[in-house]
Amino acid sequence: MAYQPKKRKMTAEINVVPYIDVMLVLLIIFMVTAPFVTQGVDVELPGTTTAKTVAELSKDDSSAPIIIEVDQHGNLGVSVNNADVIRGLDMNTMLTRVRAELQLNPKSTVLVGGDSRAQYAYIIETLDALNRAGVASVGLMTEPLEQ
Repeated sequence: MAYQPKKRKMTAEINVVPYIDVMLVLLIIFMVTAPFVTQGVDVELPGTTTAKTVAELSKDDSSAPIIIEVDQHGNLGVSVNNADVIRGLDMNTMLTRVRAELQLNPKSTVLVGGDSRAQYAYIIETLDALNRAGVASVGLMTEPLEQ
């Protein structure tokens, strides 16, 4: 009997280890750079000497304020429960978020922070829309002037 070598069956395999390594490196890069990529607009509030702080406004109230920002171009942003400001909202989306938060926390303070460079009309439109949406009381945010 002659020796007959065994025929090996061809198998197709993909080595995924290099792909996993690349994915982990990309994940680390994104995690490191994410805090530096903040999108937003700095709002320059007008100043006053008799302004009360948010802490003074909500001493008796345990809920955090709802802050609505109006930048110099009329763009809106909303911050609820001291979270980051969600910017780039239209008026209807902003009103929906405010109504939903007020249903959850009816005693929340609603504050509007308008950029000092913003047109007065943008702030009045926001105040009017909040009034039509049923928000009874709205405060205006300012920066305290240094004396």
